[in-house]
Amino acid sequence: MDLERVQELSGVVLDEVEQAVVGKREQLELVFIGFLADGHVLLEDFPGLAKTLAARSLAQVLSMRFTRIQFTPDLMPSDVTGSSIWNQRDATFEFRPGPVFTNLLLGDEINRAPPKTQAALLEAMQERQVTIEGETHPLGPPFLVIATQNPIEYEGTYPLPEAQLDRFLLRTAFGYPERADEIEVLARRVERGADEVELRPRVDRETLLEMQAAIEQVHVAESVRGYCVDLVAATRASRSTAVGASPRGSLALLKLARAKAALAGRDFVLPDDVKSVAVAALAHRLVLRPELWVQDVSAEDVVREILETVATPKAEDVTPVG
Repeated sequence: MDLERVQELSGVVLDEVEQAVVGKREQLELVFIGFLADGHVLLEDFPGLAKTLAARSLAQVLSMRFTRIQFTPDLMPSDVTGSSIWNQRDATFEFRPGPVFTNLLLGDEINRAPPKTQAALLEAMQERQVTIEGETHPLGPPFLVIATQNPIEYEGTYPLPEAQLDRFLLRTAFGYPERADEIEVLARRVERGADEVELRPRVDRETLLEMQAAIEQVHVAESVRGYCVDLVAATRASRSTAVGASPRGSLALLKLARAKAALAGRDFVLPDDVKSVAVAALAHRLVLRPELWVQDVSAEDVVREILETVATPKAEDVTPVG
């Protein structure tokens, strides 16, 4: 598949999803970029802001099997991965797959499950497989996870440690809609006469895999690769951080910037592509110094400050030769 086709199909997918999720094109594009880069997405936002709706809508439009897990304190690892059940008739153990065997998994309020259950999902995210009693069961592609967290309720939660947050390619939030967009939400609900939004499948799973593979065609100049590394290195050197981003952060910048360029119809990455995804790709990988917590400084603020201080490559150094 060529990159023009990737751009065309991406526009079709996002247009269809916008029939359900109103006024959040930029955020939807960011989530879809994560999908094209074959990565997992963490949505950290208040209740009722279309996190579940966005995940379900993307699954419908992309013709993917969709599973939702509501994470609770009593959720066990086997409730996610599946388990072996004794079959009395055959006198053997029979593996029964859990909800993780899907294409798009929504892990709702992932920080409400105990660490052992969180780890079971995060292992599947990283390895794309599940091991039960010494037997490995691969997860068929595509396997993508959208996990959600509520940023205002911390009682009875188990916050993800930084090493596990690092498994998510990006973190973003939808935020409250503008007044005009919220009025449009109400108008569409009245016009539909029903709560559910019927969306049409636009891309099948095989086509999505082809789109993911096509992203590898996007050229990344040496200067842009160096820019990605310099941004990540700056997070480690910043006086605001106790721990900066790892090389996994550099890879996240590279992958997301390539997908961003493809959506813009280009076969090469610009520094602006890197800048547009940097906050989503890096902020959740940083550990700030404790004294900054009382100053209301966020990791997002630190990344934005770094973007202003790190030198940007020249235009002539980023375009492919020939």
